[in-house]
Amino acid sequence: MSLVELRDVTAGYGGAPILKGVNIAIEASDIGVIVGPNGAGKSTTLKAIFGLLKVQEGHVTFRGRDITNAEADRLVPMGLSFVPQEHNVFTSMTVHENLEMGGFTRSDDITGTLDEVYGMFPDLAAKRRQKAGELSGGQRQMVAMGRALMSKPSLLMLDEPSAGLSPRYMMEIFEQVARINKTGVGILMVEQNARQALAFATKGFVLASGQNRFTGTGQELLDDPDVAKSFLGG
Repeated sequence: MSLVELRDVTAGYGGAPILKGVNIAIEASDIGVIVGPNGAGKSTTLKAIFGLLKVQEGHVTFRGRDITNAEADRLVPMGLSFVPQEHNVFTSMTVHENLEMGGFTRSDDITGTLDEVYGMFPDLAAKRRQKAGELSGGQRQMVAMGRALMSKPSLLMLDEPSAGLSPRYMMEIFEQVARINKTGVGILMVEQNARQALAFATKGFVLASGQNRFTGTGQELLDDPDVAKSFLGG
């Protein structure tokens, strides 16, 4: 049974659908990466899973349970976390306060998880009392990921986690994604830096015009001349 699965999902914001029968499935052990041109429906796919837009046809399941069009506040306690590309930290709050906000759905002691997050992101430990809005772009992305991990998710979804980052921070984010996955958290992420992300991916999905074009391991997609020519710049 897949951790999360989309079956023939058609979805959009009203009007003509953006997703037109998309199929995606990943296991808990997977780093799934969705790539494709602008407007392909990549971010829309994550939002459809997380209940942020209307699924018109098809189904989304999580651990075999139908979550199609479930509201986001129901999904977080079930084990889903989503980090949007923009506006993903509380800029006026400290790093520590941001992380505490990530654990608001939990009724148990979050101290151990805080320690784990600080251990995973040492930069944040050093700046825990600093306001998130004063951090660099890479550090803010770490805050957003750390906050998402505070709910102890089974699936972490990331929308363009390396957008606007320096090459150094881009690789650091990807390496952290790999480490998070090794702790048993499934990853599904959208990325514009397709070559670099697919190098980390156990499963890759190429979308174009709201439909699946290619599916395979990250390496299979990197090695496919048609994928390289059409979607990876040759």
